[in-house]
This record gives sequence, structure tokens and C-alpha cells, in this order.
Amino acid sequence: ETEDLDFMGGGGGPDPDTISLASVTAVTTNVSNKRSKPDIKMEPSAGRPMDFQVSVTVIEARQLVGLNMDPVVCAEIGDDKKYTQTKESTNCPYYNEYFVFDFHVPPDVMFDKILKLSVIHSKNLLRSGTLVGSFKLDVGTVYSHPEHQFFHKWALLSDPDDITAGCKGYIKCDIAVVGKGDNIKTPHKATETDEDDIEGNLLLPEGVPTERQWARYYVKIYRAEGLPKMNTSIMANVKKAFIGENKDLVDPYVQILFAGQRGKTSIQKSSYEPIWNEQIVFTEMFPPLCKRMKVQIRDSDKVNDVALGTHFIDLRKIANDGDKGFLPTLGPAWVNMYGSTRSYTIMDEHQDLNEGLGEGVSFRARLLVSLGVEILDTSSPEIMSSTEVQVEGVPNISESATGKVEEFFLFGAFLEATMIDRKIGDKPISFEVTIGNYGSEIDGVTKPKSSSGKTSGGDGDEEESELIQGSSDEEEGDDNDLVSVSSTPPMKPVITDRNYFHLPYFERKPCIYIKSWWQDQRRRLYNANIMDNIADKLEEGLNDVQEVIKTEKAYPERRLRGVLEDLGKGCSQFLTLANKDQNQTGRTKLDKERLKSCMRELESISQQAKTIRTQVKKNTVRDKIKLVQNFLQKLRFLADEPQHSIPDIYIWMISNNKRIAYARVPSKDILYSGVDEETGKDCGKVKTIFFKLPGKKGFGAAGWTVQAKTEIYLWLGLNRQRKDFLSGLPNGFEENKMLKGPGSQSAPPISLTYMMKQIFQLRVHMYQARSLFAADNSGLSDPFARVFFSTHSQVTEVLNETLCPTWDQLMVYDNIELFGEVGELRDDPPIIVIEIYDQDTVGKAEFMGRTFAKPITKMADEHYGPPRFPPQLEYYQIYRGNCTAGEMLAAFELLQIGPHGKADLPPIDSPTDMDRGPILPVPLGIRPVLSKYRIEVLFWGLRDLKRVNLVAVDRPRVDIECAGKGVQSSLIQNYKKNPNFGTLVKMFEVDLPENELLHPPLNIRVVDCRAFGRYTLVGNHAVTTLRKFIYRAADKHANNWNTQEEIIVNYEPEPTIKKMETMVKLDSEDEKGGKKKKRKKGGDEVEEEEFDESMLDWWCKYFASIETLMEVRPSGKMVYPKELEKEFDNFEDWLHTFNLFRGKAGDDDDQNMADEDRIIGKFKGSLCMYKVPVSDEMQREMGFDSNMGMFQNIPTNDPINVLVRVYIIRATDLHPADINGKADPYIAIKLGKSDIKDKDNYISKQLNPIFGKSFDIEATFPIDSTLTVSVYDWDLVGTDDLIGETKLDLENRYYSKHRAICGIPSKYAIHGYNVWRDPLKPTQILAKLCKEGKLDGPHYGPGGRVKVANRVFMGPTEIEDENGLKKQTDEHLALTVLKHWEDIPRVGCKLIPEHVETRPLLNPDKPGIEQGRIEMWVDMFPKDMPAPGPAIDISPRKPKKFELRVIIWNTDEVILEDDDIFTGEKSSDIFVRGWLKGQQEDKQDTDVHYHSLTGEGLFNWRFIYPFDYLQAEEKIVISKKESMFAWDETEYKIPARLNLQVWDADHFSADDFLGAIELDLNRFPRGGKTAKQCSIDMVLNEQDIPMVSIFKQRRIKGWWPFLARDENDEFELTGKVEAELQLMTAEEAEKNPVGEGRNEPEPLEKPNRPDTAFLWFLMPFKAIKNLICNQYFWLTVKLVVALLLVLILGLFIYSMPGYMAKKLMGV
Repeated sequence: ETEDLDFMGGGGGPDPDTISLASVTAVTTNVSNKRSKPDIKMEPSAGRPMDFQVSVTVIEARQLVGLNMDPVVCAEIGDDKKYTQTKESTNCPYYNEYFVFDFHVPPDVMFDKILKLSVIHSKNLLRSGTLVGSFKLDVGTVYSHPEHQFFHKWALLSDPDDITAGCKGYIKCDIAVVGKGDNIKTPHKATETDEDDIEGNLLLPEGVPTERQWARYYVKIYRAEGLPKMNTSIMANVKKAFIGENKDLVDPYVQILFAGQRGKTSIQKSSYEPIWNEQIVFTEMFPPLCKRMKVQIRDSDKVNDVALGTHFIDLRKIANDGDKGFLPTLGPAWVNMYGSTRSYTIMDEHQDLNEGLGEGVSFRARLLVSLGVEILDTSSPEIMSSTEVQVEGVPNISESATGKVEEFFLFGAFLEATMIDRKIGDKPISFEVTIGNYGSEIDGVTKPKSSSGKTSGGDGDEEESELIQGSSDEEEGDDNDLVSVSSTPPMKPVITDRNYFHLPYFERKPCIYIKSWWQDQRRRLYNANIMDNIADKLEEGLNDVQEVIKTEKAYPERRLRGVLEDLGKGCSQFLTLANKDQNQTGRTKLDKERLKSCMRELESISQQAKTIRTQVKKNTVRDKIKLVQNFLQKLRFLADEPQHSIPDIYIWMISNNKRIAYARVPSKDILYSGVDEETGKDCGKVKTIFFKLPGKKGFGAAGWTVQAKTEIYLWLGLNRQRKDFLSGLPNGFEENKMLKGPGSQSAPPISLTYMMKQIFQLRVHMYQARSLFAADNSGLSDPFARVFFSTHSQVTEVLNETLCPTWDQLMVYDNIELFGEVGELRDDPPIIVIEIYDQDTVGKAEFMGRTFAKPITKMADEHYGPPRFPPQLEYYQIYRGNCTAGEMLAAFELLQIGPHGKADLPPIDSPTDMDRGPILPVPLGIRPVLSKYRIEVLFWGLRDLKRVNLVAVDRPRVDIECAGKGVQSSLIQNYKKNPNFGTLVKMFEVDLPENELLHPPLNIRVVDCRAFGRYTLVGNHAVTTLRKFIYRAADKHANNWNTQEEIIVNYEPEPTIKKMETMVKLDSEDEKGGKKKKRKKGGDEVEEEEFDESMLDWWCKYFASIETLMEVRPSGKMVYPKELEKEFDNFEDWLHTFNLFRGKAGDDDDQNMADEDRIIGKFKGSLCMYKVPVSDEMQREMGFDSNMGMFQNIPTNDPINVLVRVYIIRATDLHPADINGKADPYIAIKLGKSDIKDKDNYISKQLNPIFGKSFDIEATFPIDSTLTVSVYDWDLVGTDDLIGETKLDLENRYYSKHRAICGIPSKYAIHGYNVWRDPLKPTQILAKLCKEGKLDGPHYGPGGRVKVANRVFMGPTEIEDENGLKKQTDEHLALTVLKHWEDIPRVGCKLIPEHVETRPLLNPDKPGIEQGRIEMWVDMFPKDMPAPGPAIDISPRKPKKFELRVIIWNTDEVILEDDDIFTGEKSSDIFVRGWLKGQQEDKQDTDVHYHSLTGEGLFNWRFIYPFDYLQAEEKIVISKKESMFAWDETEYKIPARLNLQVWDADHFSADDFLGAIELDLNRFPRGGKTAKQCSIDMVLNEQDIPMVSIFKQRRIKGWWPFLARDENDEFELTGKVEAELQLMTAEEAEKNPVGEGRNEPEPLEKPNRPDTAFLWFLMPFKAIKNLICNQYFWLTVKLVVALLLVLILGLFIYSMPGYMAKKLMGV
């Protein structure tokens, strides 16, 4: 504690004058006053639509369950479906297709959308195909994942119709969600092997277990209360006429949306209090990948089926995934629904609010629900296997299950109503307060009867469960009070000023009170309040600390320690308080579990706070603040109670029976408790409430005006606790009751009359504002401020044409009457509202922003002196809607006028030197202390000026102004010919505040000087903070400055010369380890063949850098994942670019976006400011050329000719431009007058095109300084569409000290692909840099040393030319210095290495959303230097032609499918099919080995597959037309994989698939030497088996297994194949051709197959015996028996007549 005390200026602390501003504000403006500082952001942002783009890349699928399928992947969001191509007969298809979905919806709607990926088997035009499996997650999950994306992750597919089936396969995909202004970073591709580990890379958010199980979600819907009456008066009468009785006019049902599934309860016909008692069961994976469940009560109606109210159940809030966590559970509890107003019209303008978009403006209904989750054991037999939603009945729930019903009492007093918008009109205004439906005039409700049973009373007008209208007898005795007075009496408003009214309450303040009955669940609210109070205190403390840091005051760490101590105390207090009332009725499982988890969390926060507190040091404050902010988020999350109890309070302002504006007060904020910590933060306190417009009316400019500002006192508690409900009001009032007479003492008052009032004088010191909103077309404003306090308002003077007004004005408000006691007003004065407007000559002033402040109050008996007085100027953030719109520097003091009148007030001592008539300047003690500064301005030039009023700018000039002083540049005589200024540096002196934070902005304006002395304003820029331009003398001690001794700079030990040769030759072979065999220890020859040097090209270096090659550490080239200027601070090391704005600022959410269109040009130059008189040291710095001031060593700005060489490598993730979801991109480059369109070389149907081109353009700086690189989509018909473009400022790069004209490679080579491409050699560059920086050196010494200034560098000294001769050279040494130039004292900075930059492509039509990226770099060569060499060849690698020859020798152990009819043996008619992935149409089959009895097949059959292969990317390249109608061929890149399958041939039916194997030609298991050694492990346990690559081995023979899945989806061995693979280049293949199958040339011999086919013909007896005895034994027996029976019957019939005749004749 002591620390905090002395920090406040107590004993032993710093003396009172040095006390930090923040500590004073902490005492005065923040601590006690914080709570009535309302949220300044007035505009609701929730329901406002925004742009979103969801991009899905489907790369491949693996392990799909099913035999020989033709899979296609479908990605769908909502009704929007996109399909990949179909891949034939494969279980692991490779797609690499990119889809984009565009949306323009509110964020909540976007994040609840479900993204579903499914694999469908054999879909075609005629049939929809069968679903293999699907995966779904909501868009919000992707958005909340780091970087808003999942990259190269595997989505696990499951079958929604059969949850017992397990995994159905995996899809590898990228999913990204981009909102406006988000930028997605593409992680560079890791090596492919990591990603093949499917289990480790599943598409799941952090913290979700990889094995997700199926679960049932049971949502029980019991009943609802308080539904709105849907009786629009006309409809009601019509219905009444037809039905004849007044029924309830709502037919409600409940609908639940969860994970893309929808469940509905039954419809309860005409009922305002429907009882369903049903449960809806969803079956979905657990944990689910969608965060919210949407519960809606809807009104079933044939015409329009509308939502009555919506509630979202956030699954994260009702579950905990920790070790001691719990499954989602909720209730049974009431949830409150809010939405549109309850006055009914057929067309409800706020219907969206009922759908859950935006903040509800009135109570709609409450619903009793509960939710439970049960994890399923999918192995048990009696389980339902489908995921259809089911609806079942559930038993009724007891009344007390949700808690005991208690009587609550709400009291409110309106102390002030000001700032009522004058648009409302001057009809009488009243305020109505409602809690639930209590207090509502439409559905007035009163006390519920004792819960005896449902009685339908009255005329159907009752609202809550069993309510009766009016006040009955039993109630009279009860305190004798009326049930409620819920609205204030109407009153005519009085004019405050041009914009606002106020209500003349003065001494008499109206009150309201309402009784209501709710289940007593206060404990929930109390716990939330305790946590909220801890969080509020923490947030306030953190803001203080940040304020201390921002204003650079002393000891921020002390304040942070104090904050942490409070946090620890608060948390431990929670642990003691929260555990009470354990056995209260209606406690649900969630209550118990939440309590446990909150206690655990707070305990751990308390522990961590203690630990962090000990670690807070001056230098770690910022890091610790970040940690503490996480606590704050966690506390806010925990405090949000998912199970509601008492609904929120709504206050409506009603004028002329119209509902105008509303305010919503959460019930927990005003809930009373005997324990202070549990009490709501606004209970029994006067709170400033701003009213806002309902629903969509509040969007945009309409929502910015305050509808009304009220000071309201609210108290809510149990009726029996109400004895001190008035205790928090300002003292000095009398109560006025409704009824006089006995018993009225206990009745609440209906108004208060104040006896005590205090008189004050308010002094408002308005000093200045900065960065205001541009409200006029010139891009400037004419601002004035209007300051409101209580019912008074005044305005400052209008300052014309500025965004940074310095009003320097004191406004005095006399005779302000405030009610209440002195002490209360001192601690908690009312708030001041400051609104800033733009004065227009015609029409109304335009609103530019608003901010709030609290005055520092001085009572009559207090001394006017430090530490509180005079008050200090502070910056206040101005908001316009939700956007910041500048800052205002001001101070406010409220001084009590004592008994002696104004004589006692402190005098106003104005500065004497100003006379501004009636306007008083800010007095001396408050205005900042000034001192003299000199500001030097470097005028370089103007760029990209657009036309002004349709006239081109011709003779521009720049005016610089700061604090009333300024300087003008020289005039540019002809902007078209040379846009640079003739005079480079000018300076002026000006008086500025000592405190840097209070420096006024510096304004840059460009005017165009036209004929006849006319001037036109072109554009302006305000430099809001001059701090970065303040000259600070360099620190002499740092960086070992003038030390004389040498410092040896030791970098990685350089290798020996022997190694060096290979280095230069191959760009260090060990870096290409992936391509070249490792050297043996002794450095002798490489195993096998020497590495092919011609293989190495520029692309090797490129791929090595982005690590697409395996086992490569990045070599010489830097690939920057973003623009180069982002890495190097926009190259503003000495030349800054200031954007010039013109025109009115946009009213968009993100003003930065709209600002793009307002830029009318750029001013290039710089500033430098320092105090005068100047110190000697600075005098020395300036000594070289006094005209240039501090801007020494700056090049001239004369025009200069440059050769610009642009290298475009490739573009990625382009936005599709054609209907087929692809694009045909080509490059266009524009620089000055040169405009290159590379239209002929467009790349067909590619979203990731590789261009590999360089373009040379001649340019003249400064005229051509912006390079635009665009990607267009080629169209056969019509104009080509722009996909996206990127702009580079070449001039800043050219002049930058980082030397961005040509990147410095990591090696120096004079031949080969890595040749030095700069016209200057390293030694020349180094000499030039040393000369420019006035450094001593470079001195090259023997033994590979070089000395620059006092640094010594070492390096190799030999180089080999193309003939292999060694020469001595200093170039390597010089290059070493250049690579480490940042270590050189005084002038050192990082020089740009050889690089590739990745630039986002943007489209002006879709601002802020990336349309793809382009990888490129730019070299610039001045024309006055030696000419550079030819451009590096970066053309895309041509694939090399190869031929793969596969000989299928034999098969063995193939499973036997058929039964022989004659011999009964199991046999198979085996053949083998093979193809290369992606070339199914080129599949080849062997001949058939008929009737194999052992699974053995002899083939001796050759397959031949020619293919084009890119060695660096390890992909096969296929070019083919997509369809008959395609205009040209499309190129695909596909991994090199050989598929072999074994089949059983059938003559009459389809062939049967038996098994398959896929061999990745780059790494597949070495085959077994014999069939015995070949096992299923070769495929399943790849890690234990040696892998080979056909591209290295060239020829391999062995046995490989065939696999297929059995019924349980397990792999089983279904055969083995002996094959020989041989790879040849196309040239080799041409030299020794071979035939397919067994054809010439080099035919294979015919296999010697045993003739089992006609065996039965040769051995008939054996065949017959087999037929009769084995196969058809019982059939034979049955046949014989049947024959005998038939014979007997025949004989019987034959002999019957004879016998009959004999018998009859008696013969």
C-alpha cells in the first residue's frame, strides 16, 4: 500500500510539483468519476453488414473409404455450393483447386454460417452421387483461429447417416476468412513430409482433442411466458368477426439451429403462454466446431412465419474443457429474449432485431429451456446410427425447479433530462420504464396468483403466468401501495440552444416504481457483479497505467503493482463471497460447475497476479500490461452469465405517444445486495444515460446525434430489502407521495422536491484540437465546439479552414445550480459533453464528433492550489459514431460560489499580450509553457497530383504552418516537366510548448498559383505528432564510437579454400543437400554420379529460400512475405512521403478505407525541429553547409535517368474472374508513359500462375516514380478485367540509405546462374559508401582482412573464373562488410539483400480485401553508371520429358474371388492395371491370367508411361483441354505417383476390384526381394522401411503388396506383385525403344501358364465326381428323391384306370 500512497504525493514521495499528471487524474477524473463516463461510441455496430471473403483451397483427399471410386469434393456455405473436378478411380485424389465465396452480411450472421466440405462418389450430370463423408465447422471458428485461417490441414470426414462407421477419409485444405482490412499471411510451405502426418495436422482449432466423438445434444423446451400479442388492431377485429371470440392470436413454436441442422417443436395453437414439454435431439461430433446454438420462438402463420424472439446459446460459456471441466449443460433456466417494440403493426420495421441482429429494444418473451450433452459409445449395438434431428416429449417440470418466486421492487428517479434532440418536436415528453412486461402500458401486468394451477382469467389480456388485472382486495392491505407507477408525467420541453431541448425539472424530480415477481436467482447476478467489479477496477487501473506511460510520467510500474495488488485482493474476496447460498432452490448443474470453475480461474489469476507483481520492473511494464489484459478478457468472459434471471430494464422516451428513443440497463447493474461487492455498479447511484434510436434507425449519421441525456437514479432489489432504496440519492430532498394519510409512510414517492442547491461557476479552457474530421469539399473544416453542462451550453469561436484549430479560449458559465450535498458533488460532478461542429455558410452546422469530460471540482472552503489546481490540459479522444475523429486538448474546473459571491473565486489571469475582444484566452497557470524552436523543412517535390476542379495543377507551391508561423516553398514553375522544388531547405522559428505531448500539429498545404493572382487549395496534410522529427543528438557512448582500438567483427567461421571452390561453383553444395549426395568424410568423389551443374538455376535458389525443397537451409535469397517497404519503414529514412487529402471524409466504418479516394497527391520532404539557441555540437553537425541546416549529405533533386528492371516471378491465390472459378491472368506494368501489357503470354485457367519474366523500362525520376504492377484476366470476348494491382514508390527506394536499387547477394560469383548482377562490384560499392559516410577506409590487409572505420572484417580472398583458374580478389571481403553494414558506427544501416518481395494485389472496387499476391523484385540502375549485364533468366522451368517403364512380372497370393462351376475350386482371373496419377485416360492393363487357383499370376507385361516432370517441384506437368469447348489447354501440376491395381476379370458382369497400391515415385518403400519378404507393413509402417526414389535409383525390382479395405474399414493384404520400374529420359528412351505389352522391340517372353482352364475336359470323371460330391451334393440328393417321387406318381396315374376297371368289373 505504501507505494501507492507516496505515489499520490504523500510522505516521502516526490515533491508535489513533480507529481505525475496521471496520478492527479487518477485521483480526480478516473477513480470515482469513472462510472458515469459513458461509452462514447454511440452507434450500434452489431447489425451492420460488412464485406467478407471466404477462400477454400481443396488440395487433396486421402484414405477415402470405398472401392475404386470417382470422388468429387463439394464446398458449401449456406446455399452456395462449389465443386471440384471429378477424379477417376482413386481413393486419394489430388485437386489443388481454389474457391472463393463473397458475402456482404453482418459479422454475427457471417460467423454463424456453416462451412461444409463433403466428398461425393460418382456424381455426374444425371445423378447426384452418393455421399462418402462430410466435415463441417462454422466460419467464426476459422475467423477466431490465429491469422483467420487454417493452412494445409486435414479435415476428417464422417458419415452423417452412419455415426458408427468411424473415419471416412481426410481432405487436405486451406480455409481463410478475410474481413475488410484483414490481411492474411501465407505461411511458407513446410516440407511435404510433415504434412503427410495426418493425425498431427487435423483441421481443428487449438485445444480440441484430435479424436472427436459423437454426442447427443438434448435441448428441452418446457414453456414460454410473456409472448407479445400479435393482435394488430385490424387483424384482431377481422379474426374476432370470423371466430366470434377473442382468442390468443399467436401460434408459437420453437426452432433451434445448430451445426447446420434445424429442429422444431410442435406448434401450440393460439397461446400466449405455450407449454411444449418437448426435447429436440441433435447428433453431432463433440466438441462441435460451431460456437452458438440459435433458439428462436416463432409464430406459425401461413402468410408470414416470423420470429418473435431469438436467443443464442454460446457453447463456450456453458462448458469448460479443462481437466476439471464439464460438458455443456444449461438449466432448466429461463432465458430472456429481446427484440422489436411490443406495439404491433403488420410490417414491423425492426423485425431484424427479433432475428437476433442488433441490440433488442424491448423485452419479447422468456423461455424455459435446458440443455444436456451425452457422449455416445458408437460401438454399442442399439444406437441410432443416423444424425437426423429427433423431437420427443419430456415430463413436466416442477414449479420450483427454477427457483422460488420473489417480489422485486424497482425504483427510479429522473434528476435531469437534457440534450433532447430538437427534431423530436416540442410536444410533451414522458419516460416509460419497464422490467420484463411489468410497467408496460400495452401489456400491463400485476401480481401473479399463488401458484395453484393455470386459470385463464379476464379477457385474454393477461401476460405472465396467471396474472390478474387491476388491483384486487387482497392487495389493498399489502403496504397499501399501488402496484406501479411506471412512467413520468408528460412535460413540455424547453429550448437549450439551436440543437437541443431540456425538460424543466429543476427542484421537482419525477420518480417511478414497479413491483414485479421473478424467480429468485440473485446469486448468479451477484457472482457476475463481483467479477465485473474486479474487472472494472482492473480496466480502470490499466487505463491509468497506460495514461502514465503515454504522458511519460514517472513510476508507471508503481501504479501497475498497485493494480495487481487490488486484483489479487478482489479475486480472493470472490472466493469467500461466491460460495454462499449453496442450497438455494433452482440451482442447476451449470450453476455448481460454473462456480467451481470461476473459483479455480480466479484463484489462479490471484496467484499469477502475485507472481507478476514481484516481476514488474520499469523496463517490463509494457509486457506485463499485455499479460494483465488477458486477465481482463478472462474476467469479462467469466462474468457473462448464460442463465438469465431478471430481464433487463428498458427506459423509453415517449413524445406525443410515439416511442422515440430508448436506453437499456442490465438488471444486474442496479441489483441491490447487503454486501457491497455484490451490489451492481449502478445500484443506488446517479448514472448518466444517453438514449439512442432503435434498430436500423441508429445506423449512420442519425445515430450520432444524442437523442437525450438523462441523469437517472435506479435501485432494484427484493421488496423486503427496500428500506434504504433512497439512500444513494443526492441529499436534501422531500418525498411527495401519491396518497396522503395513514400507511403512506411506506409508500414510495412519486416525485422528490429538492431543498438544497449549490451554485457553481464552470470554467472551460478549450485550448486546441487535432486531426478532426474533414467536413468540407476542400478537405478542411470550419470547426467550433459546443460545450454542454447541465442545462447550459456555450460555443467557441469558429476557426476557418483547418483540421487542427487552436481556440485558446476560456468559457465561463455562471450561476449553475446543482442539487445535493457539497461533498457528493465534489467527488462525482455531472459530466460535460463537448460536441464539435463544422460551420457552413448555408444550412445547418455539420456534426464532426463528440467527447465527454468531468470537471475538477473546488468547494468554497478549499484552497485553489496544487496538486489539484490549476487543472492541467488533457487530451480527450473525439468519436464520431464508432470511429475516432481526432483529439481535443482542454481542461475543466467547477468552482463553488460561496456565501460572499464571486469575490472569493480565484482571479482569471490572462496573458497580457493578447487582446481578443470579448473572447478570453486560456489563463496563464493552465496554458502550456512555451519555448523557442526552429523547424527546418526539406522541400523535395510533389508527386501524383490529380486534377482539381477538372483543371490540372501547373504551378504548385507548399505552405507549411505551425502554431501561427510558417514558411513557403519555392514555386514549381512547370509541374509536368519537373515536379521537384528548386530550393531544398527553408526554416522558421516558432514558440512551442515545452511538453512535447502538447505540441500543436504542423499543417502542410499545397496551393496552385493560377493566372491573375488566384490561388486554389489543392490538398492538405496535418502532421499530428512532431516527435519523430525532433532532432536528438546521437549518443556518443553507444556503439563504441570514437574508441581508437580496432574491433574485430567475427561472423560464422569461413570454410577452407578447398570447400570454397565448390561454394562458388554450386552456391555451396551443402545447401543443396537435397539434390546432391553427401560427400564422404575425406572429401573424395561423390557417390554415384557427379551432380549435374546445369540443373542449378535461379529457381533452385528461389525454392531453397522458401524451403519447398526438402532438407535445405535457406540460401542466399531472402523471400519477404510482405512488401519490401514494410520491412524497411517505407524507406522513409530521410525522405518522407505525406499524403495530401482533399474532399469530404467518408462516413464509412473504416475511415482509412474511404481516405484512399481522398488522396489527391503526395508531398515528399522532411522536417527537423530543435530548440534554439543551438548547442555547439549541433553547430558542428551543421557546419558543412549552413544552407542545408541539419539535412547534410543529401543528393540533389535534379531529374535523373534510370533503367528499371522488374522481375515478376509468380502470383498466388488470385481471385477467380471467370464463371468456371478460374482466371486467365497476364501481367501489365505501368511506369510514367511506359505501359506494358503482356497480353499474349496469358496463362490459361490458373489461379497460381508462374510468370517468370523480367521487363526493362527506362524512367526519369522524379516524373515517373510510381510503378504499378497489375494482373488482368484475359477474356476472349469483351474487355479484360482487372484482378488486382500493387503500386511501388521507386523514388524513395532509389534514394534510401538501405540501398534498395539492387539487392546484395550472399555470394560473389563471376559466372554461372549466381552471377553478380550489380554494375558496381562490392569493392566499388564499399568505397562509395565509405566516401559518402566520411568513414576511414576501406583498408584491405593481408590474410583476408579489411578495416572500415574501427571495425575489422575477415573473409576469403580467392575466386575461380569459368576456366577454373584461381585469382586473388578483395570482392569477398568487401561483400562481407556490406552484408554487415548495420554494425558500422554512426552511418551503419541494414543494406537490402538479394530478395523477393510478396505484394498483396488490391482491387479498387473491393477496397481492403486482398485479391491475391504477387512475388517480384525490382532492380534500378542509374544511366550515368556502367550499364548492367543482361537480366537474370527466371523463365519458368520447362518440365523434362521422362519415360517410366513398368514390367509386371508376376503376382502372388491374390485373393480368389470366383468359384469354378465344374471343379468348384476358388480361382481368380487376374489382371493388373496401372496408370500415373492424373493420367487415368492413359491407363494400361495386362492380359488376363485365367483361372489362377493359388493367386499366382504370370504376366511378363510391360507398361510404358511418358510424362513431363518438374524436378525442382517434384510434380508431373499435364496440359490438357478441360472440356470440348475449352479454348486452350490448361496446365496441371500433380505429384508423381504410380497407381497399380489388381482386378478379377469377368466376362459378363463388371470386373471385380481386388486391391491397389500407390507408389510416390520420389519416396516409396524398397520392394521385397521375394514374395515372402513382402508384407502389409511396407505400406502401413513406412517410417521403419528404407525409402527410395526412382529419380535417383533409375531401376528397381521387387515385390510390393496390394491392399484393400475389409468390412471394418481395416486394410488387408489382397495380393502381391513383382514389378520392375525403370526411369529413362526421353533421349535415352528414343535410343533404345521397347514395345508395350510383349511387343517388339525387345519383346518379353510369353509366360508359361499352367493350363488349368480346360482341365475338366481332360479328366471328366474327376470333374463329375467333384460336381456331384462336393459342390452340388444336396442338390443331387434332392433331385434324385424328386425324380423317384415323380416316377411313383407317374406309375400310379398310369396303372390307376386299369385297377379301377378291374375292381368295378369285379374281374
